[in-house]
Amino acid sequence: MPNATTTYATTDATTYNDKVVRQFTAATVIWGVVGMAVGLLIAAQLAWPWLNFDQPWLTYSRLRPLHTNAVIFAFGGCGLFATAYYIVQRTCQVRLFGDRLAAFTFWGWQAVIVLVAITFPLGIQQNKEYAEPEWFIDILIAAVWIVFGVVFFGTLAKRRVKHIYVANWFYAAFIIAVALLHIVNNLAIPVSLTKSYIVYSGAVDAMVQWWYGHNAVGFFLTAGFLGMMYYFVPKQADRPVYSYRLSVVHFWALIAIYMWAGPHHLHYTALPDWVQSLGMVFSLILLAPSWGGMLNGILTLSGAWHKLRTDPVLKFMIVALSFYGMSTFEGPMMSIKTVNSLSHYTDWTIGHVHAGALGWVGFITIGSLYCLIPRLRGRRDMHSMRAVETHFWLATIGIVLYIAAMWMAGVMQGLMWRATNPDGTLTYTFVESLRETYPFYIVRVAGGALYLGGMLLMAWNTWKTWQVEREPEPVLIPTAVAA
Repeated sequence: MPNATTTYATTDATTYNDKVVRQFTAATVIWGVVGMAVGLLIAAQLAWPWLNFDQPWLTYSRLRPLHTNAVIFAFGGCGLFATAYYIVQRTCQVRLFGDRLAAFTFWGWQAVIVLVAITFPLGIQQNKEYAEPEWFIDILIAAVWIVFGVVFFGTLAKRRVKHIYVANWFYAAFIIAVALLHIVNNLAIPVSLTKSYIVYSGAVDAMVQWWYGHNAVGFFLTAGFLGMMYYFVPKQADRPVYSYRLSVVHFWALIAIYMWAGPHHLHYTALPDWVQSLGMVFSLILLAPSWGGMLNGILTLSGAWHKLRTDPVLKFMIVALSFYGMSTFEGPMMSIKTVNSLSHYTDWTIGHVHAGALGWVGFITIGSLYCLIPRLRGRRDMHSMRAVETHFWLATIGIVLYIAAMWMAGVMQGLMWRATNPDGTLTYTFVESLRETYPFYIVRVAGGALYLGGMLLMAWNTWKTWQVEREPEPVLIPTAVAA
């Protein structure tokens, strides 16, 4: 396995294309604030419905997909572009392949985000979870993604280092899988500029959609961010990965199993029972590689645990890994049919999704950006490390309030909905369950407000860090790598 017995030569810092990295980094922070602000608005609408102001473009049904797409594909996607471009250059010791192609991915992806922000409030969407954009936006997404693959794999192809670091394997799998998922799930027949019909129908459409939907979680929201983790956690801790061999096993096990877990979203539906059971079994098997990766990341701090007392960036990363472990335990548990009969369609699922999205994806992205941003400006730390510490506690308290409220609300809803009287009639009406859920919705708003407050603090801190004149950073080129 490669290790850190490397000598270095200094060359001009312009060897690397960091312009596109800086652009995507800034976009990540901006879209994070926007996406989470929309999320806070729709959470507030569930508590106080009059907040849609009787405007159709402000209704929950139109803003909710805008929120999910903004947080996943705008905030998360820009973070993945930024870190992938940064990491592949550093680990391959070459400039990014195709500067103009890389620039196209930035502007093309921003165009996708803006088009989504315009069309969704107008009601122009496909109504497919995580795949709502209409056909003309889908084509642009596919074009940007294919060019992203060309840039990434082109950079790998011209690398100066023989070994391909494990983070690049995760990014590579994420790029290939997302392209496959997006193209197959969005095969549609356009009937006008703003309307199309998916080629699948009925149970087949549902199965393809959740093959896509769960693997969007598995590859977009997991594999890509694990690539981020495997680079920035060792970088920030100044320690080698705890077990490089385990990281390779983690990679192959994860990508081999994840593809088959999607049907657990469709228990007790028209899908054949054997397909539902297959999804449940593969979901349970996923626990092993997921926890192997979590432990590999956490144990990277072996011998450096004391840094958690003084380094808030590492706190973000370790808490992110903790949420990753928690979410990858909870997900397989919720895929068990008997548990699913209680949890599905309740706010427990919302709590689970946000534990993964804000706890794992949000925290590892924020931590990685706090590690990356100063380096892009030739600095060691952010403008205010105290603000980073404050951000950590705001976000941590916020997400704990959020998911705890949704867990309690969800279990309560599931129990109320399945309760029956001796004559077989329902004990509680749906409206009664809504009334009992209301206090938890207030707590969710409070948690979301704290999380958004942390993002606003990050935006200010990023701006202040960005204002400092960049000092030239030496590029380190390995001249010898131990086998």
